[in-house]
Formats: sequence, structure tokens, C-alpha cells
Amino acid sequence: MKKNLLSKSICLCLITLPLPLLAQEASDSSAALAAGPADASAPADGKTKQLDAVSVTGLRGLTKTVTESAVPVDVISPVELQQVGSNDTLDVLKTLVPSLSVNRATNSTTGTFIRAITLRGLSADKTLLLVNGKRRHKSASVAMDGSGSQAADAAVIPSIALKSVEVLRDGAAAQYGSDAIAGVVNFQLKDADHGGSLEAQMGQYYEGDGDDYKVAGNIGLPLTDHGFINISGEITKNDRVVRSRQYTNSAFDPYAEAASNPAYAANVDLSEPLYRAGKPKSEAYRLFVNSGIDVGDYGQVYAFGNYSWSQGWTDANYRYPGHGQAVTDTPVRLQDGSVWRFSDIFPAGFTPQFAGRVKDASATAGYRDTIPMGDSEFNYDLSGRYGRSQIDYYMTNTVNPSLGMDSPRKFHSYGFLNEEAALNADTTFRTPVSWMSDDLVLNAGAEARREYFEILPGDPASYAQGTYSVADPYGFCNDDGTPTASAPTGVGLNCANPSDPVYRLLSVGASGFPGFSPENTSRTHTDSYSGYLEASGNVTEKWFLDLAGRYEHYDEYGGNTSFKLATRYAINDWLAVRGSVGSGFRVPSTGVANIQSVSVVSIDGIMQETGLFPASSAVAGFLGADPLKPEKSRNVSLGLVLTPADNINLTLDAYRIEIDDMIYATSLITVTPAIRTQMEAAGVPGAGTISSVRFFQNGFDATVSGVDLVGSYRKSWGNGQTTDFTTGINYNKYEVDQVNYTNLFNSQTIYNFEHSAPKFKGNVTARHDFGPVQAMLRANIYGPYDYMRTTSPYPVQSYHTKVQFDTEVSWDMSEKVKLAIGASNLFDTYPDKDRINSVSYGQVYRDGPVDWLGGYYYAKVNVNF
Repeated sequence: MKKNLLSKSICLCLITLPLPLLAQEASDSSAALAAGPADASAPADGKTKQLDAVSVTGLRGLTKTVTESAVPVDVISPVELQQVGSNDTLDVLKTLVPSLSVNRATNSTTGTFIRAITLRGLSADKTLLLVNGKRRHKSASVAMDGSGSQAADAAVIPSIALKSVEVLRDGAAAQYGSDAIAGVVNFQLKDADHGGSLEAQMGQYYEGDGDDYKVAGNIGLPLTDHGFINISGEITKNDRVVRSRQYTNSAFDPYAEAASNPAYAANVDLSEPLYRAGKPKSEAYRLFVNSGIDVGDYGQVYAFGNYSWSQGWTDANYRYPGHGQAVTDTPVRLQDGSVWRFSDIFPAGFTPQFAGRVKDASATAGYRDTIPMGDSEFNYDLSGRYGRSQIDYYMTNTVNPSLGMDSPRKFHSYGFLNEEAALNADTTFRTPVSWMSDDLVLNAGAEARREYFEILPGDPASYAQGTYSVADPYGFCNDDGTPTASAPTGVGLNCANPSDPVYRLLSVGASGFPGFSPENTSRTHTDSYSGYLEASGNVTEKWFLDLAGRYEHYDEYGGNTSFKLATRYAINDWLAVRGSVGSGFRVPSTGVANIQSVSVVSIDGIMQETGLFPASSAVAGFLGADPLKPEKSRNVSLGLVLTPADNINLTLDAYRIEIDDMIYATSLITVTPAIRTQMEAAGVPGAGTISSVRFFQNGFDATVSGVDLVGSYRKSWGNGQTTDFTTGINYNKYEVDQVNYTNLFNSQTIYNFEHSAPKFKGNVTARHDFGPVQAMLRANIYGPYDYMRTTSPYPVQSYHTKVQFDTEVSWDMSEKVKLAIGASNLFDTYPDKDRINSVSYGQVYRDGPVDWLGGYYYAKVNVNF
């Protein structure tokens, strides 16, 4: 019998979890232990250089400045977070960290409403997100293509709640477990017991659309005489942004239709695109709470958690009237024998709207303490956490065609739910060693975790197989092609003609996203437990060494052992070398292993219904799928740290990450009659109208190699004014070393994996302090990249390097009030227009890494109290 989650955690309570436990000196306060490092990254004047900021991510029991670290770490202060105009935490991070990217998808089931972080060019599921050093639960969103990443949703964290953000740009699976192949992002929450701030922001895009508003607040309060509770909240609302031309395709031109069809012209407004590509309309309400109470001399009970509710709306593909369009122009015979089409009630066609409603909640609680032991000290941290993410999809202004004219116009199609529960134990022992120049720090700990993924059913009308899902629903015709005695006459019925409307079928399920019935849903889970050991310290004054090992076991995938060795050697006062070597792994998330979806997606600008099925399903098995297995990785990095003067810092790190059995969605497989039969036998909703299918496989082995350059320089002018310059550049190269399933991954999929991300991404920022006035100018640079269309004749488009500028000027009206005005993408720079994919459907720019919404200006006010 399997042990339950609690018994596993008890058995492992002395082994490990991925969590940086701060082992401060015995004289430090317990509040400092709870809060993490002192907020050195954000002093009152906000002027500390980023490379001198203190980080705890990547080392347990030690705090290091960024230049002292043996691995590359970025530390972002609240001042820097405030100087980005976006009201989205994700957009803030991608602006400030060159090696971090966030793409925007216009018409994607999940990617439109939950966007995920990518680090060092690897997919989001290879970057681990922490809050206060604790693993963050995954979102319910599973990408329907590419790596199928299911990652934590950082957008639910209000930026006003953050004391700092630490980005560890190095493989860290041995320290933090599965998913940390590319690195770790650690969100440190504010922990003050007094004071607070209010923030309000308004903005609009240069095109006059996309009005957005944000109101946020933070307050710190005492919690008894020995504790704190820090509360942050945020409300955002964003209007739709549209960047598309008028819809048209090879079968339908709305202008020509309006010119020749008065009924169409009278019911359509062609001054606006019939299909609107861009940023969805959205609103969000978010709350985060951080708290702690000191116990005794060094102990602390702590708790933090969040609740977030958000919703977005965007367009599905336009269903034009007539011209063979599947939904509107398929004729059927009604009960009286008359011929009817949906274009009879939609003379101008219709554009379905789909909405995503996201609810995210979490709670973490624990107790940590320090036990002085002479010159040594022992720290321990016991905690538990629970996280829940749910996304539901709704369709409006659409129909279930098989229900005919009785179809409702609004549906809840389906939802996804992800839950995680974990128990953790972490220990740190710090002791002097005679042959070392500083204390030896030993860490050990354990984690037991259970993850759930559930597919939630839609409402009955969303998946109903209506009257017109079968041929001759009213029994007008005999099997020999003659009419029955009850068949209507005088309506042109021809039972001998297979093309007569009596035999035509209408698709099943809500047009856009057919729903799932309870029979097509599932709830699955996986259990895991892990343990790690780590030792670190300065062997000599110049040589730092860190060694970590971890064992992690999953019920479905077995065990894995990973290791990491990191070191730093100071050659002299201004030059040091550092590097690391390690292994890692990533198990398929419960969502990736079990997701099933049927949706209308844009494939190279062509809208089609596509089915995504689990690798374990009968449909995937029929096509040659194997069960998913974990990815394995090996990484090595080598870097230089230069501090030639007190006001100059520079780090240069090269890295190579090799990943075996990378999980990736297969190339689209065109549905044949045999495949359709398999889908129908499996009860797939809308199987009759699905044109292509895919599933996830351990498709290939790949290598990502690159270089990170980060630097800062401060110029003092002698009149009290200063200028700070910072720069960061990330270069990546992608290579597929071996394709494991040549029949499932075509050359176009491989080409785009290797070429569709910018070769480099960087920024250069200058901040000048005039006293009460501060000015910032930032250049965001995106290197060239190529994309191959995945349909014949497979053209390739090359995209040129683009530079987008941001600026902000702020004024300290008083010690408590600050006003700011600014612009993102100051010169309204767009990426190259899409010439090979979306031209016929009106979408102007390909979904990708370079922002394509244009210039945006804003004003905001901050009040501190």
C-alpha cells in the first residue's frame, strides 16, 4: 500500500526542500530570519547599484551580493519595479531582465489569459518560481503547443507587494528540484510592520485604445507586540487593444460581399475589423498577505498567501455567411422539410467571443527557529503549503451548430484545475572549521508533494450532440434512397442524392471551443518526495565552493539523482572567475500528461479545429505515441566578475544546457478517416469537424548555449546629482541534436525551435537624479530571428533587429508623494509585419517575443505613509 502524503513527509523530515533558509548570525533578530535578507536592494533613496544588491536565492544559509555570488543572479528593487510603465508584473520583469521573456498570444486557449516566463530561451516549465523561498504552485494553464509548459502564474503577484525579485540564471535542480533547469525566480514579499503606500496609474496606447487603470495599495501593521502583517492589493482594468486589418481570405472578401449583397452590407460595419487581433479586454483583483510573529529569542511563526480573480475577453475566428463556411453555410432540412442555414439568422456572419476566468489562491504557513550552539548554530524550518489554480473558458456570441436554431448563444465550455499540497522540512547547520577561512554551512531537508490536475465539464449545451449531428434526423428517407410515407412533399427532397441537405451534418459543441461532458473529464494526481544535502563555504578567503546533491522520486516516473558544483575564485580585488556544473531533470507536469482539448486555433494564419490528446490516450496510441518520461539535463557555466572601480561592476557568464528527451508537441497531424474513427470511438466532442491532432512526446534532444552580460556604472557629478547606467544582454543559440520520432516531428517544427527566438535580447538603462526629479531612459533591444511557415510551400521570413525605448520622469512633490509620467515604446516601434502567415485573416503581426502593440503612455502617483 502506498504511503500517504503525511507519512512520506514524516519519514523525510530530515532531508530536504527547495527553499533558501536564511541562517543569520545568532545576534540577528528573528524578524530578519523571517523576512529574508535586509532590504539592501532598496534603500530609502533607491540608489544602490543592482550588482551590489544582496541575494539569498541559490545559497541556503548564506547571503551574497550579486558580484560575490558563484552563480549569476539579478536582484530587482522596488524602485526599478516602479519605473516600468506596465501594470502587469510579467511585463515589468521581461523589461528588466534581458534573459527573461514573456510572449503574448492573441488567440490561444490558455496563452491569451495566463502568460508564462521563459528564462535563457527555455520554456516556462523549466524555470521554477518561488515566493519567500517557497515553491509556487503551477497554474491550471497548459500550453497547447511547443513544450506544453505548465508553469506558475507570476501575474497574480501585485508588484506593490514585492520587496525584491531575485532571478537565479543557472540550473538549480539539485537545490530546488524539478523544473529548475533554466533557473529560479524568487519573489520576496514586503514584511514591514508599519507604513504603507498607495499607487494609481492610468495609461493608453498611442493608437487611442487599450485604456488601462491600476489602483494598488500596501500597508504594514503590527501583529501582536512581536510580529507583523503586511497586506497588498491591486485592481486593474484594461480595454481591448486591436492591431489588425480587415478580415479576408481566399474564399471570402467582406468588401466584395458588401458590394454585391445588400443584406450583408446592411448588417455589417466594415469600419472595424471583423476579427480583432491584439490584447484582450481584462480585469483583475489581486490580494497578497505576508505575516510573522516572533517566538522566543529566534523563532518565528509565519504565514503568507494570496487570492486572485481575473477575466479576459477576446475574439475567436470570424464565421462569414455563405461561401461554403462550415458553420453558416451548411444546409439542413428542418422538421417541415424546408432547407435552413445559420446564415438565415446571421446574415452578416458572427465572431464568437471567448473568455477565460482565472481564480488563483494559496496559503503557506510554518515555523522556523535558530538554536545557538556555542560558535555554531542550527536553523530549522518546518512548513506546509497549498495552492489552487482554476481557469474556465466561456463562449458568447456563438452557437452549438448541431442544435440548430434552438441553440443558446452563451456556453461554459470547460475548465482546468490544478492543485498542489506539500509538507517541507529544511535545516541549516553553520559551524567554524579550522581549515576554512569562514564557517562551513551544511543544509539538509525534505519535501513531500501531491499535485492534482482536473478537466472540468462544461454545461450540457456546450457538448450536446443535437438533432443535426446525425443524417436524416426526422426519418424522411429509406435506406434504398426513397422517401418514407411521412416525408414532406413539395420541398425538393431528393433521398437518392447523397448531397441533399437531409444528409448534411452540423458540428457538435460550442463553435470555437466544444465543451467536455462529464464522461470526457478526469481528475489525476501524482505524488513525489525529495531530499537534498548541500555544503558551502569559503575554503580560503579567495575561494568559495558549493556542492549540492538531491534525490527526487515520483510515483509515476521513478527516482532521479541530480548534483551541482558551483565555485568562485577571486584572482585579485577586482577580478574573479566563477562557474558551475550540474545535472537536472523535469518530470511531465500532471497537466501536460493528462490534458485534452479541442479548440479553434490559428495555424500559420489559418483557423482550424485542432485536438490535443494525452500521450496515454487511445487516439495518441493509434498514432504511435509512447508514455511520457522525464527530461534529463546537464548544464555548465563559466563566468567573470569585474569590479575595476567602486562605481563599476561587470559580469560575463557563458553557459551550455543539454536536454535529453525534451517534451514537445508533435507537428500537426492531418485527420484521416481512420483517425476520425478512433476519435469517435473515444467519444471526442466534435470529432467530425476536427481537422488536425497533436500530442506531447519526448520528441528530441536539444542544446541551448548562450552568454549573459550584466554591468553597471555610476557617475557622480559633484553637484549632488548622479547618473546610473545599467546594461544586460542575453545571447542564445538553439540546436536539436537528435529527433526521437522522425514521423511525428517534421523539419518545420525543428527549424522553428532552432530559429524562432531572437538571437539576443538586451537593454541599456540610464537613470539621472536631479534631486527631487529623476529621469530614466531605457533601450530594449531584440535581435534578429527567423520563422518558417508550417504549411506548403514552407516559406521562411527573417525578422530584423528592433529597438524599443522606454522613458519616465518622476517628481518627488514631498517626502510622501511622487508623480510620474512616462512612455513605453516611446517611438512607437513595431516588429516586422507578418508576410507569410496571417495576412489573409487580418492579423498583422505574428505572436512572438517582440511587443507589437505599439507606443503606450501613462501617468501615475505614489503616496507613502
